[in-house]
Amino acid sequence: MGHEFDSQIEVEGKGEGVFSADLSAGWVVGGGVNGGYLLAVMGNALRASLPGKPDPLAVSAHYLSASVPGPATVAVDVRRDGGSVATAAADLRQGEATRITALATYGDLGRLGDDVRTTAEEPDMPPPDECVPNTMAPPEVRAIAPLMDRFDMRFHPDHVGWAVGRPSGNGVLSAWFRLADGRDPDPISLLMVVDALPPVTFELGMPGWAPTLELTAHVRARPAPGWLKVRHETRNMAGGMFEEDCEVWDSTGRLVAQSRQLARQPRG
Repeated sequence: MGHEFDSQIEVEGKGEGVFSADLSAGWVVGGGVNGGYLLAVMGNALRASLPGKPDPLAVSAHYLSASVPGPATVAVDVRRDGGSVATAAADLRQGEATRITALATYGDLGRLGDDVRTTAEEPDMPPPDECVPNTMAPPEVRAIAPLMDRFDMRFHPDHVGWAVGRPSGNGVLSAWFRLADGRDPDPISLLMVVDALPPVTFELGMPGWAPTLELTAHVRARPAPGWLKVRHETRNMAGGMFEEDCEVWDSTGRLVAQSRQLARQPRG
């Protein structure tokens, strides 16, 4: 039996680089459909357009307007298809409105070797059973975020002050993450994972929807099966906008994805 996530990001080729999709209501958050889920839908269309290069390496997406559940199309324009990497542009549209425009580089992560050198430090997390499950999120948060039913998320105990009216003010959120249907992570799903946690502004005492303006994701390796560790941090808020930096680590302790997004400050 197939997994829920795969059916929800499914695309169907219509010819000339155009794919149809049906955006799931289960990924709504705040005033629209979650941006990471939408990026995974687009990532699926890009993968289908680039035979032999199944994995996103770098994706930069600009969010033009909020998407709604229902029919959508993804138009892919392959700009260059080289020996090891390919670059393509993609637009996600609903009716006459372009929701997202993106530029992506794809390749085969299995052919890139295993030379890892990093000064990044894996988040120090208690075991999942000692962390706080997303099912304990306040009712008002769950009401605006049906997407929280799509996954199992266990927050670091030090990063859940926002849920009880005592945000830390540190601008950091971290959690264990896995899809609720048991599907193991892969490079396409990582495009969703980098935008799956609540906005880091929750820990600054600013609950509410934080619409993404731009998101750049780098997928560094194919993740191992099992739990992921996800960490979000912000250091600067200005002009009603904040940056959110994300790291995703797999069950072997390897950094498998990074992202930065610019988002609007929640309006309460």
